[in-house]
Amino acid sequence: MEYVIVNGNIMERTTAKVDIEDRGYQFGDGVYEVIRVYNGKMFTGREHLNRLADSADKIRIKIPYTVGELTRQLEELIQKNDLVTGTVYMQFTRGTSPRNHVFPGANVIPTYVAYTRKVGRPEELMRTGIRTILDEDIRWLRCDIKSLNLLGNLLSKQKAADAGCFEAILHRDGTVTEGSHSNISIVQNGRIVTHPADNFILNGISRQTLLDICRCESIPYEERPFTVEELMAADEVFSTGTTVEVMPIIEVEGVPVGNNTPGPLTRKLQDFFSKRILVQCGNLQ
Repeated sequence: MEYVIVNGNIMERTTAKVDIEDRGYQFGDGVYEVIRVYNGKMFTGREHLNRLADSADKIRIKIPYTVGELTRQLEELIQKNDLVTGTVYMQFTRGTSPRNHVFPGANVIPTYVAYTRKVGRPEELMRTGIRTILDEDIRWLRCDIKSLNLLGNLLSKQKAADAGCFEAILHRDGTVTEGSHSNISIVQNGRIVTHPADNFILNGISRQTLLDICRCESIPYEERPFTVEELMAADEVFSTGTTVEVMPIIEVEGVPVGNNTPGPLTRKLQDFFSKRILVQCGNLQ
């Protein structure tokens, strides 16, 4: 039996329904989060839920639950589904109303759904590294909002898949922004460089965790725009994300990064990241 949440109520998935005029379905008018679960516990759950509230606020959706209430609901859902290692997906839309580009009135309640999925850690890829392509960043200019409007990301991700690669690294006018579903960092002479958290990227929770690790471990880093040329000449390249953790990138557009194997600083960051998971969640299996 699989359970989901619909508007704060836990129910069997087979009985869950969302109205055909829900604005998330018709307009992509909503926000979402994906939270990693290790050992039956959410990793950086509060940070994800705070970002959810921030994204909702930016598009004027009022979430009718506190972060604490959402946390308790998701923890109950994880327990009912016996989830050990996987993810929790959740989204809020502006609600259900007759189709109109103008926002509905204040009487329309946001639609809230959540479900879990069993997903293992990508241990083999984290060990060997991934191959990537470059693609023009054609997304809208509010990438800091984790909205349901992901068509630009999907087109880039599919382009990467068609090329036999795992990820697409996006760029605007020669400046690297992020990946189709992850943040991108490079290593230059022992220093990590990553795009600043502005409207051109989503400020990933794993990205934030990584930068906190750098501060705690005295690893030099810099938040600044960097170019495709810098990317191609980098000593190491890696991506960060909820489901990929710290993922080494060993090839960009068929060109090897470094010696075509995960670099030493990336390996060190993977170890530090795993320790953070152990502190919060315990067993990684």
